[in-house]
Amino acid sequence: MKELTKYGVTERLLVFLIGAVQFVNILDFMMVMPLGPDFARALDIPLSKLGLVGGSYTLAAAVAGLVGSLFLDRFDRRSALALCMAGLVLGTFAGGFATGLRSLLAARVLAGLFGGPATSLSLSIIADAVPVQRRGKALGAVMGAFSMAQVLGVPASLRVSEWAGWRAPFFAVAGLGLLITAGTITLLPPMRDHLTAVTDRAAAVPLFRRTVLQSYAMTAVAMGAGFLLIPNLSAYVQGNLGFPRSSLWKLYGAGGVLSFITLRLVGKLVDRFGSFRVGTTGSLLMLLAIWLIFIDVPINPPVLLLFLFFLFALSVRNVAYSTLTSKVPKPAERARFMSFQSAVQHLASAAGAIVSSFVLAQGSGGRLLHMPRLGALSLLLVATFPVWLWLVERAVDRDASAPLPPTLETHAELGPRPDGMARPLKKV
Repeated sequence: MKELTKYGVTERLLVFLIGAVQFVNILDFMMVMPLGPDFARALDIPLSKLGLVGGSYTLAAAVAGLVGSLFLDRFDRRSALALCMAGLVLGTFAGGFATGLRSLLAARVLAGLFGGPATSLSLSIIADAVPVQRRGKALGAVMGAFSMAQVLGVPASLRVSEWAGWRAPFFAVAGLGLLITAGTITLLPPMRDHLTAVTDRAAAVPLFRRTVLQSYAMTAVAMGAGFLLIPNLSAYVQGNLGFPRSSLWKLYGAGGVLSFITLRLVGKLVDRFGSFRVGTTGSLLMLLAIWLIFIDVPINPPVLLLFLFFLFALSVRNVAYSTLTSKVPKPAERARFMSFQSAVQHLASAAGAIVSSFVLAQGSGGRLLHMPRLGALSLLLVATFPVWLWLVERAVDRDASAPLPPTLETHAELGPRPDGMARPLKKV
């Protein structure tokens, strides 16, 4: 990835910077779930209500995504990303001062309001700068931030929580986010090429056309299926499967290593074989993993192996899905599309997490009751996912091969004229 982008920076540097932003953004979200039992005990929060903590973040991110979809394409990508990261840092810092469920929910809402748009802007930057034939590899690398957050961030937050209390990880992530935000603002150039795109409403393609709506439906299925289970994993493996708290950091660390390797390899496979084939394989693996972990659990289950299998399947599916959705929008609508997709993503995640908090109950010894019900519901959603992959990939291929309308007008060149005026339009 040594090629220069149209912004004058190498693809390698761009991917590294966006990956660093995503590392903080993802870690801020991810660490809350495994830390759930720790702050639940300290703040007297029932374990069965941990889904509300995760759901508050994702619901706020959904609202922010909906609002952002209306105007994000009107601003320089770098400036918008800087503002969102500053708000995320503030919300994370506030989480460290929570005194109960209400104040913790308020802090997570603040973080979600800025963290959601930060994700859509990050993906928009990659999609703007990296050609489609290398985009799967680039997105796989950026999504490696998910793995790095697991390899380094989540285990470190669990260890720090043991040593210095559950508040310390919130303060540490806020400080790291501040440093990375400053570095990214310094090294990233202004990103305004999308502002020169056609704005003629008659020529513009409507955002909510059928392909886009199918992509949003696919997103909702993917995230809803995952977040019925993910917010409760830490409490489940400890209370139900008997995994010791002192080794929890090893569990998440091993999962992160596997995910990091998987994401890099799967990105190349998606570029070669397409999202439908790779994503369907990941979905089938997820069905088996969910069955073994949550529904028909073996006697004396190998928790580490099952946990790794689940994360592997999830990684395969997610790279295929993310690469496919990046091909859906036109350049001029990319940030709006990504922002609205982020809203759908977070809304579905919030729905899954909140539903889990109503289905589950806390039993004796910290056990979570009714997990097989959640597993069965997740299975049903995952089983439909290949259908959505097929529909969206077929629609994307059809749109890519369709000729341009004869009346479409576009700029002869990207960018303003030397005198600052807009370039004239010409027929194509």
